[in-house]
Amino acid sequence: MEFNRNGIRFEYPENWTIEEDSSPDGIFSITASAPDGAFWSLSRQPAEVDFEQLTDFTTKQLREEYPDLEAYPASDDIFGSSLSGADFNFSYLDLTNTAEVRCLATTTACYVFFCQAEDRDWSRLHHVFRAMTTSFVRGTIGNGPSSD
Repeated sequence: MEFNRNGIRFEYPENWTIEEDSSPDGIFSITASAPDGAFWSLSRQPAEVDFEQLTDFTTKQLREEYPDLEAYPASDDIFGSSLSGADFNFSYLDLTNTAEVRCLATTTACYVFFCQAEDRDWSRLHHVFRAMTTSFVRGTIGNGPSSD
């Protein structure tokens, strides 16, 4: 399936549900949820937002909810675009979970990607999350191979 609204375009699995939210201050977010509870979300923030502060804020919020949170700096490169952030591991209801936050700063916006799944599903879904982020970068930012 393809989501393509409000200047945001990405592909997602057919059996996932989409929820959109926008605020008066121009922040737009969308969450794609898997039937098993795993999810991938994207938030469009103003361009002047400090992406390092967004990562720190995400880490702080997760640590408040999950005191055993382990956080590690991380980054990805997609079509020459650098996405920085952190990887997380924590326990919830006796299950271990993995999550990632990545930020992509552009001249027009700062995009924040967050995905989370139980560890028993992470190895399968991590590739789906990565494909969704890659399709966004290719479709919205326009840095795909055809524009090089």
